Amino acid sequence: MDVHRGMKIDLGGQVAFVSGASKGIGVAIAETLADAGASLALTARDETGLEATAEAARRRGVEAWTHTAELAQPEQVRSLGKATLDKFGRVDILINNAGLTHPQKVLDVELPEWRNTLDVNLLAPLLLAQSFAPGMIEQRRGKIVNVTSRAGLGALDEHAAYSASKAGLQLLTMTMAVEFGPYNVQANAIAPTVIATPMAEAVWTPGPRTDFKLAGVPMGRFGKPQEVANAVLFLASPLSDYVNGVILPVDGGEGAR
Repeated sequence: MDVHRGMKIDLGGQVAFVSGASKGIGVAIAETLADAGASLALTARDETGLEATAEAARRRGVEAWTHTAELAQPEQVRSLGKATLDKFGRVDILINNAGLTHPQKVLDVELPEWRNTLDVNLLAPLLLAQSFAPGMIEQRRGKIVNVTSRAGLGALDEHAAYSASKAGLQLLTMTMAVEFGPYNVQANAIAPTVIATPMAEAVWTPGPRTDFKLAGVPMGRFGKPQEVANAVLFLASPLSDYVNGVILPVDGGEGAR
């Protein structure tokens, strides 16, 4: 028995914007949205990786447009938003996935790393929403999905700036839900635990600290990028039309402890 029969999500005719689309979770999200038929506007700093993601989407039969940008620079984020609207005229689905971390203890946090983390993880999603949400409001339809982290739901040592930025993004998501909800625009967030990506592997190297973190996940493993992408697809689709202001953990049950 095919349990998925009749459950295919169709995003044909919609434009989805994905940040951080050159690697890891962003690649999985872009490919999953392409499989659902969405046209893609993709951004990242890595032009080579970004184009590889776009080519993979095009092979799935959808339009994929790329624009490199440094999301730590507000003027580049605003220019990115304008260029996207010049290309497509609108964005129906905004996926704020790009993020970074500079592991430092509270007493060691330096201002450049603090500002860089909050600019990329928190300010850029705000500016992109300011670019695209007005069009969603006008058409009375839209989806915003912000990729946050379990580090925004609870303290994580050596992640002061990162945790602060992700907690801020979660409250920003809820505020978007309250303000945009009356216009049939839903804003939600996904809070993954450690996902097996190059960025995570650089932070969670083999050793007691990683073993301790893994021991807190009832499923006994870290997540996969596709598992985050599947949750994004749900929140980007009509299946979630009455889901608004939710912070959805994708964490193998870590938050249940």
